[in-house]
Amino acid sequence: MSNRLSKLALPLTAVAFALSAAPVAAQQVLGSGVVPATVQNSEERPVSFAQIAPEDAALVVIMNGTDVPSGIAFPDTTAAWIEAEEFEGKDGQTLDIPTAPGAAKITLMGVAPDEGESIDWREVGGNLVQKLKSVKAPIAIAGVNDAAAMADIGFGATLGQYRFDRYDSDRKAPPADAITVVGSEASAAQALFAGRHAHLAEGVRMARDLVSEPANVIYPESFVARVREALRGVDNVTIEVLEPEDMRRLNMGAIVGVGQGSPRESRMMVMTYKGAGGPPLALMGKGITFDTGGISIKPNSGMWEMKGDMSGAAAVSGAILSLAKSKAPVHVVAVAALAENMPSANAQRPGDIVRTYSGKTIEILSTDAEGRLVLSDAIEYTVDRKDPYAVINIATLTGGAVRALGEEYAAVFAREDEYADAALAAAERTTEGLWRLPLHPAYRKAVRTSEIADVRNSGISPSASSGAHFIEFFVPEDMPWIHIDMAPTDRSSKDRPLVPKGSRGFGVMLLDDLARNWRPQ
Repeated sequence: MSNRLSKLALPLTAVAFALSAAPVAAQQVLGSGVVPATVQNSEERPVSFAQIAPEDAALVVIMNGTDVPSGIAFPDTTAAWIEAEEFEGKDGQTLDIPTAPGAAKITLMGVAPDEGESIDWREVGGNLVQKLKSVKAPIAIAGVNDAAAMADIGFGATLGQYRFDRYDSDRKAPPADAITVVGSEASAAQALFAGRHAHLAEGVRMARDLVSEPANVIYPESFVARVREALRGVDNVTIEVLEPEDMRRLNMGAIVGVGQGSPRESRMMVMTYKGAGGPPLALMGKGITFDTGGISIKPNSGMWEMKGDMSGAAAVSGAILSLAKSKAPVHVVAVAALAENMPSANAQRPGDIVRTYSGKTIEILSTDAEGRLVLSDAIEYTVDRKDPYAVINIATLTGGAVRALGEEYAAVFAREDEYADAALAAAERTTEGLWRLPLHPAYRKAVRTSEIADVRNSGISPSASSGAHFIEFFVPEDMPWIHIDMAPTDRSSKDRPLVPKGSRGFGVMLLDDLARNWRPQ
């Protein structure tokens, strides 16, 4: 080494020693500390009801066939134009009617169903608002005079125009002029909509917002804060939040264990709505605000979707918001079991044993089978402390359900046929599709084959049934129980009448319906 290089090396060595000797301070801020946006989603079209259409509104006339509805001032050439254009009023058909220069736009929308089918007025409203979203004018919807149908159209229009665009800094929002559903039963329709439909739509939309938010915005603590704010001031609602130290004191090693690899610790949010006496129905939602798989880490492809692994918790939160705001005569406890599943030096490992609230033990074979873990503690705590008459849990639980059912159905499991039938009936009424999958003694036995613990959380079968049987282990044998694996249905890859592409808010309508209509005999 030359004399010159030697002189240069000495101070560099000294600097290196000084750096190595200095203590390394941990970051005191979780995440970047910079919020990704300070705006809300863009404004949408408000929905109202009236007996007379606003003068400046573009008119949409609902047609169940080719007969022109009475009471609407059509141009004299309308009937001839319908015939010339071979418009039959079939479901999905539309036809613009020529009008005088400067006159409001008139569009006919067909709704006549195929033989043996019925009209879903909610889908009519959703289809309509999506097809006309670029119309730069108020919209009046006429041709339907039944109050229930009018209210359903308003509900569909509210859900069909949902958008999550708050992070698009160059967004070009569609027009937000009002929608008026016009008909002779406007007052009754307004009452139905305001008393029931608007609150159900709000619950669905809150769930969509929660699922659409990125995981640097929604994590266990902020999920709690967001839902608390939505329920603030709502009558007959109480909220209990178990902090990490509470759950450790209660020996909830399963939910705490899932979150131990993240600096954002686990929470359990217990929301009670008491609109009636007697024991409650318990709704249990998986709330993994981001799922890397933990030490059993997932591949990168598609991992971004794991921000939606809290869709079950979003569904139960949206359902209790709907039930409480609409003053439903029911008693419901909704539990969001919240954790972030991250790999770190402190993360849970394959081979670990965790203890649940009741003292049962679980061998962790895969840290990526974490949703069933948070639900085990949530179910045991709720059954013990709240004494429900039935338990319904909902979770984006398994890839097996996705492979079995695609995007059209969530999987439903129940020990008793009558409970599965109740869930399927609610699915039929709400059009949130369910398909029953089997519980089988072979899977029940396999869950219990750990050599050193009561049960193991993975390594049983790639099917959705094994996940259901794991959860069943923590539900008392005499407790009515329904398990919904919503992994296939938490997102939509395409626009649907009530669900623009993205988060569906699946389960809110289903759970709302079950709470109102199901009580085991």
